[in-house]
Amino acid sequence: MDKTLLDTDIFSEILKRKNENVIRFAQNYFSKFNRYTISTITIIEVVKGFHKVKREEQIQTFLKEISKAEILTLNLKNSELAGRIYSDLERRGQPVGRADPIVAAIALERNLVLSTGNMKHYNRIKDLGYQLKLHNWKDTEL
Repeated sequence: MDKTLLDTDIFSEILKRKNENVIRFAQNYFSKFNRYTISTITIIEVVKGFHKVKREEQIQTFLKEISKAEILTLNLKNSELAGRIYSDLERRGQPVGRADPIVAAIALERNLVLSTGNMKHYNRIKDLGYQLKLHNWKDTEL
């Protein structure tokens, strides 16, 4: 199993503990790497979701839980790459919002597999010629 950046949907599934495939992958991943790898975009998206429905206690629990995670941030190199991906998608008439190009750029810049259930958006990025490695923990078996 390669080092993997978890997209928000997969990380949320880990927290919910409902999808058996995700649970198995998460357990194997954690036993190998001793922590999960997420981006600051995941933090933004999870906090936004909880705050929108006024679940402040869940935000605090979430923030405590992620203290064990490796949290990847934007830097100059992956910010530039995200801007290029975003622009390339727009030129093709296939925009996917701003978060996905940022997450993809972080994974690309660090040569990580990106685990996501949102294959449609990320495959658009691959179709542009970016060497993004994808794996959907929801739909594949170990």
